[in-house]
Amino acid sequence: MLRGKVTLVTGASRGIGLALAHVLAEQGCELVVTARNKNTLDKLKRELDHQKPEALIQPCDIRDPASIDRLMSAVKKQFGRVDVLINNAGIAHAQANVDELAISLWQEVIETNLTGMFLVTRAALALMNRGSAIVNNLSISAKRVFPGSSAYNASKHGALGLTNTLREELRPRGIRVIALLPGATDTDIWNTLWREAPRQKMMKAETVARAVVNALCVPAEATVEELVILPASGTL
Repeated sequence: MLRGKVTLVTGASRGIGLALAHVLAEQGCELVVTARNKNTLDKLKRELDHQKPEALIQPCDIRDPASIDRLMSAVKKQFGRVDVLINNAGIAHAQANVDELAISLWQEVIETNLTGMFLVTRAALALMNRGSAIVNNLSISAKRVFPGSSAYNASKHGALGLTNTLREELRPRGIRVIALLPGATDTDIWNTLWREAPRQKMMKAETVARAVVNALCVPAEATVEELVILPASGTL
């Protein structure tokens, strides 16, 4: 059902975004993948070349409206539309209570995880038609709080509010909006959050990516509004 769909994935150079890029290529999507770092994007291109050599690989800083405009111009030129937008880019910060958290870290996390999602979505909507879909990767932190992660928690709670608002605004346009809320997943983000985390208890990024594909393939008269996927092992 996804073959030929123009699918844009932000933060695609590692973790869940990288897994999504590979799984979506396997599904036959027309891929647009982006991240901030050109070196990691070059590595991604080499990985994708045997699956999807015609994928559009485009550097983009989702905090910068001008960078997003360049991305959307490239998408419009090559494909003319966006069928699926996956807002996956996100960052965390080292554990620090509110009274110890540097304002620069707070701003960087909010600008990336919340404002960046808003900016990309606003720009992409001009290229989206009835039958399109948006998936926002929020993490389970959108509904739970973890002490020492105030900026991350706040950004994800805010992003859930944005996602729920988008869903209602876009219903008349026939654009589905899915909130993706994965629990602990074995990705590089734990190098920042908790280096000693028991990764053997976590989900694989590919597991989350395949769940997203299943949600996107729900028949058009239905939608998955929230996709909560958690490790079978329970709490860490």
